[in-house]
Amino acid sequence: MFGGEFRHAREAAGYSQAGLAKLLHCDRTLITRIENGGRIPQEKFIKQCDEVLLMGGVLIRIWTRVDWYAEVEHPDWFQRFAQMEAEAVSLRKYQVQLVPGLLQTEDYARALFARGAAAGNPDLIEERVAARLSRQHRFLVDGGPLLVVVLDESAIRRVIGGPAVMRDQMDHLLTVARQCNIAIQVAPFGLVDLAPPKTSMTLIKLPDGHEWVYSESLGRGHFSDDPSVLTAHTRTYDVLRADVLSSRESMALITSAMEGYSAHDESRSQRGGLAQEQLQRGRRRRLHRGGPRIPGPRPRT
Repeated sequence: MFGGEFRHAREAAGYSQAGLAKLLHCDRTLITRIENGGRIPQEKFIKQCDEVLLMGGVLIRIWTRVDWYAEVEHPDWFQRFAQMEAEAVSLRKYQVQLVPGLLQTEDYARALFARGAAAGNPDLIEERVAARLSRQHRFLVDGGPLLVVVLDESAIRRVIGGPAVMRDQMDHLLTVARQCNIAIQVAPFGLVDLAPPKTSMTLIKLPDGHEWVYSESLGRGHFSDDPSVLTAHTRTYDVLRADVLSSRESMALITSAMEGYSAHDESRSQRGGLAQEQLQRGRRRRLHRGGPRIPGPRPRT
């Protein structure tokens, strides 16, 4: 559907595939694959297309309404979770090791996929990044579903993609936490009496009121709607939220982490600049020593 609308917009503007690709500084095959439905386009690219084709935001509005995530293959258990997530009226999550997909930046998600099963396949990486970002839209708009996330401190300390990527990821967490439907708290390392769950989990509430608890182990997902299981996990989650840092304290810790990543990135840039300067100095010294010899006056005998 999107490919057909994209082709119609291009033809109505009078551009061939090659002509549009030239304007956008991309390969013509990218345009072809988008129009044929063989490539999930990224939001940034579609914004550029919308501007060039003078669509007034129509293309980007269509892009945001497409369920791109359905185009990516997953094991059946994850597909089931993705469908629940797309319908949920509320999600309450506890996350260890990594920032959850609904709160990831584009660069953070790309760095994750680049080191996972999609490593070495740029097209697959970009498709999965676009799919992951498309999952976020319904939670990042005004009046979106409730999203409550408790992050183990390991999720903000584990470096994915380098200091610059982590700095931007922390900044994104601070930004989305201002939305009235999103709450973020951190379970810090230093609370000795804290007993968080040993694995990530999600409490899901669907529009019909039905509730599920979801967790993952290596290579598989686990669902349960057993009332006793739900009660136990809900109690665990509620106690956890009461024991961890408040939202304000959590934002302070995330800000501190962001500043640490910024300082590390600046320090590395300065070291890189110093190393480059020392290299240039060394080259100049070698050039001077290796230059032509100019004979001086010979002593009289």
